Amino acid sequence: MASKPHHDAEIDAMERVENQFIFKPRAFNIVWGNDRRFWRIPSRSSSSSQSINNVEKVEEVAELVQVSWLEVTGSVTLKKSTSYQITFTLSFKEKASGWSGSPVYLMAKVGKKGRYKWRRLTELEKENLPKQPTEVPQSNSPFVVDVEGDPPDKRLYFGLYEVWTGKWKKGLRVHGAIVEEIGKPKIN
Repeated sequence: MASKPHHDAEIDAMERVENQFIFKPRAFNIVWGNDRRFWRIPSRSSSSSQSINNVEKVEEVAELVQVSWLEVTGSVTLKKSTSYQITFTLSFKEKASGWSGSPVYLMAKVGKKGRYKWRRLTELEKENLPKQPTEVPQSNSPFVVDVEGDPPDKRLYFGLYEVWTGKWKKGLRVHGAIVEEIGKPKIN
């Protein structure tokens, strides 16, 4: 076991491309992520690009072995008066278990002292969990966070959580996340 049980986000695993922040699995803070009994986090060396037939392919996945406390979080610096859409890409191993009756929430807030916005990810409560990488929430129901005005703490904190049931879960694969700048907040 590592000296610290939790995986701290590695800044070089997050990339800014135009209006998107692209998070690879190492870019997240993962509770129990440094303990191989609970998570398999790709190392820096295994995350390097591989060239196959002159095509660069990188498959980086954080794999949940087992936890009763799911907390996978990230953060980005924001622009004032802008809206952001958050999407995770997830899949499940064939023998994933413990997810029935264990609601997973996507939560986000602007600033450490901000108020959480949250959504229960009902697409992860199906009997047949997705085996192929799948974006959640789905594009027909995006999760959008509005940054109103010019807040003093310009960081967006977001993550996936299931910390309430105490049930052991396994088989989740976290492929990454995208935080996309989508424009000015809508005025109600």
